[in-house]
Amino acid sequence: MLNISQLTKDDIIIVHQLAHRIWPDAFKDILKPEQISYMLDWMYNMNTLTEQVQTGHLYYMITLDGAPKGFIGLEPNYPDAGTLRIHKLYVDPNDQGKGLGKALLEKAVEIANELDVASINLNVNRFNNAVDFYKSQGFEIVKEEDINIGKGYYMEDYVMVKAL
Repeated sequence: MLNISQLTKDDIIIVHQLAHRIWPDAFKDILKPEQISYMLDWMYNMNTLTEQVQTGHLYYMITLDGAPKGFIGLEPNYPDAGTLRIHKLYVDPNDQGKGLGKALLEKAVEIANELDVASINLNVNRFNNAVDFYKSQGFEIVKEEDINIGKGYYMEDYVMVKAL
């Protein structure tokens, strides 16, 4: 049975744990291990995650038969008013293809409708198979970005948008 629940600053450690479990496998064919480690330390340290929750980011965990399997991180009105940003959406690779990612996206659409925003946007690595998943869910590529994240690393992303 699938269940999606909102996380608070008190249980945001679950996102930290899931990211450290999912990322090495999800990005093994795209990024060098050193970049994966650097990005995990940068984006998924407890201080960063806690601060995000305290400043209005919304995190939801999806469980399958009671076991945590993935998460989504959202930010209302980013980068502009009237949009909902998906900063993070990850599902354990062993559980992909079971509808968990789709359920998390449906949760994002539900939140977007509650907030009365016109679109949902996200960045995704250009070499990630998730690009096709997002396209199948109504997202369109609107531009490419190469974002310098320090230490000689770049995020080579597509910016994708879904109009509501």
